[in-house]
Amino acid sequence: MSSEAPGPATSPPELLLARWSDRFFAWLIDFVIVQVALWAVFAAVAFPFWFMDFGDPFGPGPFDGPISYVITSAAFFAYWTFFESTKGQSIGKMVLKIRTVSLSGRPADTQSVAIQSFGKAFLLPIDVVLGWIFTNDRRQRIFNRASDTIVVKDTGAQDQPQATYRKD
Repeated sequence: MSSEAPGPATSPPELLLARWSDRFFAWLIDFVIVQVALWAVFAAVAFPFWFMDFGDPFGPGPFDGPISYVITSAAFFAYWTFFESTKGQSIGKMVLKIRTVSLSGRPADTQSVAIQSFGKAFLLPIDVVLGWIFTNDRRQRIFNRASDTIVVKDTGAQDQPQATYRKD
């Protein structure tokens, strides 16, 4: 028989949901970082061609249109998937002290991160607008719902079973 008295009942941990504005500014920081990196890569690749005569310099280039969109979106997808699956947060989220977690408050797995990153990288306007229209008490975008993830304020606490949610 155990002589220990039962401890006080603990209530489920409370996760403080990130504000939409914090999420937007984190996205904006990430956007600038990835765009600058892509610009530098494209400039380095294109540099040898700057001195060749290809006709109209203001005409469409080889990376215009859908190709540019796919390359840029793939870079964003890789960036967010890498950072959020390894660190739980992108650089923008680190600055704003928010992170992506599972609904229970545990670190999100790579598959869940990839699903929510896909929506953010390739379909962000649709993802956000539908998320706002069909919002719930967890401030989830559509792809956050599909991946069972939420974005919370980073309190440093991990592995929180049966979490409750609070809006700031």
